[in-house]
Amino acid sequence: MVLLRFAPSPTGPLHLGGLRMALYNYLYAKKSGGKWIMRIEDTDAARYVPGAVEGIRKALDWAGVHYDYGPGNEGPHAPYFQSERLDLYHTHAAKLLDSGHAYRCFCSQDTLAATREKLARSGSNLTYDKRCLHLTEEEVARKVRAGEKSIVRWNDSVSLDVEPTSDIVFGPLKDAHASLATDPVLLKSDRFPTYHLASVVDDHAMGITHVLRGEEWLTSLPLHLDLYSALRLQAPKFAHIPLLLNPDGTKMSKRNGDVQVVDYIRRGWEPSAINNWLALAGWGARHDVDSSRLLKEAPDSTTIMTMDELVEEFDLSALTHRSSVLDPAKLEYLNKHHLMRIWSTPEGLQDLAQRAHDHVKAAFSSSQYTSLDYIKNAILTLEGRLTNVQDIPKLAPFFFVDPDLSSPEAKVMIKKITLEQRAQVLQAVTDLLATKKDSWSSLNFLGLLHEERGRLGVPSKVYMTVLRHALTGMKDGPAVADIMRVIGPERTLARLK
Repeated sequence: MVLLRFAPSPTGPLHLGGLRMALYNYLYAKKSGGKWIMRIEDTDAARYVPGAVEGIRKALDWAGVHYDYGPGNEGPHAPYFQSERLDLYHTHAAKLLDSGHAYRCFCSQDTLAATREKLARSGSNLTYDKRCLHLTEEEVARKVRAGEKSIVRWNDSVSLDVEPTSDIVFGPLKDAHASLATDPVLLKSDRFPTYHLASVVDDHAMGITHVLRGEEWLTSLPLHLDLYSALRLQAPKFAHIPLLLNPDGTKMSKRNGDVQVVDYIRRGWEPSAINNWLALAGWGARHDVDSSRLLKEAPDSTTIMTMDELVEEFDLSALTHRSSVLDPAKLEYLNKHHLMRIWSTPEGLQDLAQRAHDHVKAAFSSSQYTSLDYIKNAILTLEGRLTNVQDIPKLAPFFFVDPDLSSPEAKVMIKKITLEQRAQVLQAVTDLLATKKDSWSSLNFLGLLHEERGRLGVPSKVYMTVLRHALTGMKDGPAVADIMRVIGPERTLARLK
């Protein structure tokens, strides 16, 4: 069975790149009939942030990206915190030491820094001079007995028979051993493993068949495959996912800008739109390795897709090999259309109205027009104008309070319309509608207003601007007829008067 893992570090809130990686694990598992694990990589105690794990879990729950096994959802692969699996790493480190594939290094930080500097000045590509590799077994044993601090390094001098590297996303890869640090650290002096050792040991111990992770680990893949070979373990299949970029082209990170999932939750974006946005970022390339195979067209980055549709269409081979810019304008477009899908059902509309209610009450605390049924009507009337449910108070305040006709926007609207024209339109429409109060909900407002404008002989632009000004004080908004229907006869007539 296909088994994947999502392995975040508890160093802060989940960011968009992390959610995208979790989503890809979810989609791949669902598509292949497999399962996925969330494993917490908490081996760097200095960077641990209390509450981070709970925050990650809440963000995934909000997005509907539910893992099969992990913290709070125990299963056959526990424990799910690397800090609780130290014996496992020590056992495998000992195997590497015994086989000569690793060695103990007793150099201090100052010695290591001086060595790197000396090697760099000499023009060497090495980052360590391997001095501790040449210690005798007796010297190593004496230092260990004396309590000297040490780290365990990989010994890249030992040749291994490793098959040519291939990646699900990038395909066949060139040998990248030259890009690795000299004899990378596997076990730190605090007895905690580095990512290199921990990920290899855990992925094997948990039975992981496919590893989806960020492109930044692509250069470490040769080392990881060497570790599998040295430990005589079967390596999983790897898919390295190209990174996300900010709109300015910079790398998206926790330290750079508005990238935390919790920010998007607070802002009121729909989880279905966020998933749609993240899933399709960089999804659309087709790499034809077999010209005889007819390739299916990949979805465009603004294709409106539900989670089920994303699962059905998901294909790692359709990911671009380049980093992708995460465009906020695309999120707005997707969110608008996901809102339309949501309010197309009674349950969805009810949910949106409940979520909008607090924001409407906060903006218009004295308004008596904030019931759920009323907010539902406002949502339906705004239709495609609504990008985010939290924007209702800003987008259409006239539904909840009387318009401010002293605002600069309201004044500009009627600047070129004479008082006589305004009086003529307002009086005529007031008189007309005053006789229709009892049948308000069934009125054909559009027909009535059109007929009255023809009788008055007033230009359409003047006529509709006068009515929109009186009803809303804003130049843009839903159709005047729809506004009248929502706010009702008494408020419509009062504003016209």
